Amino acid sequence: MPEQRIIEQSARLPPGGAATGWAACRLHGANFLDGLGADGLAEVPVPLAIGPTGNIRDDARVTISRERLTPDEVTRVVGIPVTRAERAVFDAVRLARTDRDAVAVLDTCVAAGITSIERVSTYVDRHPGWKRIARARFACLHARERARSLAETALRLIAELDAGLPRLHVNCPVHDRSGRLLGLADLLDEEAGLVIEFDGADHRSRRQHTRDTRRDEDMRGVELEVTRVTGTDLRDTGLVVDRLQRARSRARFLPPGQRRWEARPVPDCAEAELRRAEVLAEVNAEMRAAQPWTQRPG
Repeated sequence: MPEQRIIEQSARLPPGGAATGWAACRLHGANFLDGLGADGLAEVPVPLAIGPTGNIRDDARVTISRERLTPDEVTRVVGIPVTRAERAVFDAVRLARTDRDAVAVLDTCVAAGITSIERVSTYVDRHPGWKRIARARFACLHARERARSLAETALRLIAELDAGLPRLHVNCPVHDRSGRLLGLADLLDEEAGLVIEFDGADHRSRRQHTRDTRRDEDMRGVELEVTRVTGTDLRDTGLVVDRLQRARSRARFLPPGQRRWEARPVPDCAEAELRRAEVLAEVNAEMRAAQPWTQRPG
């Protein structure tokens, strides 16, 4: 259990120290960050931030950060000292194995509702010159809201960075001209009229396959080009690039007035939702503080 490892290693923290990186993000609610490597088996060390004056014995179970850590960047979750969300994500993306892994980490944290791309970008801008800051900037530049899986993020990055596709809509509702919802396109190239679907483990059942087939038929029925990519395909970037470029060459590139479909992308809302939750928490705290103390009748 990742939580058990976090608890065990956090017990070694000096005063003022905190768990950070993937460990803090997970405790904040980003459950897809499970502390495992790319193979899904090897355990990634628990990141601990102890500040420049902290003292702790380093070993393979932990990654120690002695970078500046101020008291206002530390909070507690279930009694464990952790860095606040933006610092936790900042550390997590910088510790990611690759730039693209860093994007996936940020996508995951935003999808989990623990932060927003705007907040992390602001934090990054306030910490120029820190280790691996270029990786954090890359993550902020390419992260997107509404990503639903690490593999979907990997596919989007191949499409945009390797295959040269324009910025794609992510999990975008697509309707026909009568207003009927045809489905949510995992990735949509609106200019070309190209729908890119990722087939994960949840697409293997007969029922889901039937649904996918029906939806693909509906999409093609309004002259959208549809192509699918599997997790196995993602191991071969060249194969995916070729498939996407071929699919785009088959797409209709119809102007909006001639399309039999309509994309209705959902506006980014992570920052607004975070602010709403914070205001609600403040109001609830004020209401609790204003309630008079009453004794239960004896």
